[in-house]
Amino acid sequence: MTLAAQFRIEYLQYLDVDGRQLRDDLPAAARDLARVKELFKRMLFVRAFDTKAIALQRTGKLGTYASCLGHEATHVGIGASMLPEDVFAPSYREYGAQFMRGVRPRDVLLYWGGDERGNDYEIPRHDFAWCVPISTQCLHAAGAALAFKLRGEKRVAVSACGDGGSSKTDFYAALNSAGAYQLPLVMCVINNGWAISVPRSAQTGAQTLAQKGLAGGLHCLQVDGNDLLAVLEAMRIATERARNGEGGSVLEFVTYRLSDHTTADDARRYRGEAEVKAAWQREPLLRLRAWLAAQGQWSEEEENAWTAECNAHVDEEVNAYLNTPVQPVEAMFDYLYADPPPELLAQRAAALALEGRA
Repeated sequence: MTLAAQFRIEYLQYLDVDGRQLRDDLPAAARDLARVKELFKRMLFVRAFDTKAIALQRTGKLGTYASCLGHEATHVGIGASMLPEDVFAPSYREYGAQFMRGVRPRDVLLYWGGDERGNDYEIPRHDFAWCVPISTQCLHAAGAALAFKLRGEKRVAVSACGDGGSSKTDFYAALNSAGAYQLPLVMCVINNGWAISVPRSAQTGAQTLAQKGLAGGLHCLQVDGNDLLAVLEAMRIATERARNGEGGSVLEFVTYRLSDHTTADDARRYRGEAEVKAAWQREPLLRLRAWLAAQGQWSEEEENAWTAECNAHVDEEVNAYLNTPVQPVEAMFDYLYADPPPELLAQRAAALALEGRA
């Protein structure tokens, strides 16, 4: 038989688990040490925020919360690689990317506290809200990318989903549209090893998750998601291709979910302690801290001072969240329809009666 087509998936990594350079050809982003240092500081802030959010949930001051522990390099790198006019369609744990886009920590807390006003971020107004249904946000991003193309705008739509999300029909429909219409869409698959309790090995027969984009004719790349330099370079390549009319990409960022799936989960029931312990040796803060220290750009004293700043900032945001006046009960009815149906109005009246305000 003759060969109809042939493909390969490349893997991008610059720093090993100890922060040592594996290659001499570091990307341009690595030469801007001041920027890399600032992004590392943003990663530290995300971890401080995440730790506090879990504590709030455990003390009854926050609803179920999806931790981002271990995802800091991938999330911050994605957000740092986008322009303000681009559009981000997140799932439900990409806080680092959203903070880089201008979303406030108090907005995250409001959302997980059950207040939909958390989705109404002041900046960026054109980004999509958090999406708990799995991978439907990929279709939203594809729609935005199609609008950019029809308008002739040099903007990029970026979606984020997990490894399990890459098995959803929504994901495949989005990548097929991106390929068929040559859309400026970057689909980020954040492979953290687990779709709740389902391991990566049980989710698909594909060798990589990146290769799923080959079926749609997209640019595909697998990336060490714990290596910030690799994340930045992969995103640079993908966003430049998209902005220049060269089509979409599927980027698989290989990282690990160091936390439970959410605070409603207990990962000890389905994964071993040795696996998690090994993953802690590969986590993103360790390697970037070591690399920056080797460049003379970071010290223990700086980290202690910055950690104190992070904690103070997080406390300010927590207080802003806790001091936000609770919406009245009728708010859950007033923003569903322009003309509410009679049965909804009856429910609204019953709710007010229970509060003695009928």
